[in-house]
Amino acid sequence: MGTLIVIEGVDGAGKNTLARRLVSAWERDDLEVTRIGFPRYDSSVHADLAAEALRGEHGDTAQSVHAMALLFALDRKYAAPDLRKALSHNDIVLLDRYVASNAAYTAARLEQSADGEAVEWIRALEFERFGVPVPDVQILLDVPVDLAAERAASREADDASRTRDAYERDGSLQSRTSAVYGGLAAAEWGSSWEVVGPDVDPDRLAADIFNQPSDGGKVTT
Repeated sequence: MGTLIVIEGVDGAGKNTLARRLVSAWERDDLEVTRIGFPRYDSSVHADLAAEALRGEHGDTAQSVHAMALLFALDRKYAAPDLRKALSHNDIVLLDRYVASNAAYTAARLEQSADGEAVEWIRALEFERFGVPVPDVQILLDVPVDLAAERAASREADDASRTRDAYERDGSLQSRTSAVYGGLAAAEWGSSWEVVGPDVDPDRLAADIFNQPSDGGKVTT
């Protein structure tokens, strides 16, 4: 069975770049790696509905914190069989965002902390009720929110297809989400966490993450 590794962080933190560099490092060591990004836009009806809602479609759906969280959770529920299959055929399955992302943004929208009711609701919903695979390691790419916002705006300016959604344009939400992420990492929520900065060495991180002992897929609050 492969190792399930997740990269988390606010929008514009640089998760995509770090993911590419980690995959390259592992592949140089002849490891079989599959990378999956959540939400699974263009391949999941739930993810697409969420994206459309964030662009102002589907009435007041985006205004409901719990409705949006459910759409993102359902995306992962229906991806779970593919995740398990990928884990059975690869040394590493690397995810760009996962359950902690839903916990962080949901709590932040409700102005709750990492030990609030929203985070517990997401944990029970996704890991227990939906039974999605528990990650072995979660990486928090901890980047100053101002820097992340600049990167997201620059990405939008350079690529017309990367228009920022309502969450990405909300600087206050991003700041609160960053704080919740910090609380989740400090509490080792869900599984083991590694907190890294924007100057992280991806080669060293790749070696450290893959070689550290698994915690056996614990599910903690």
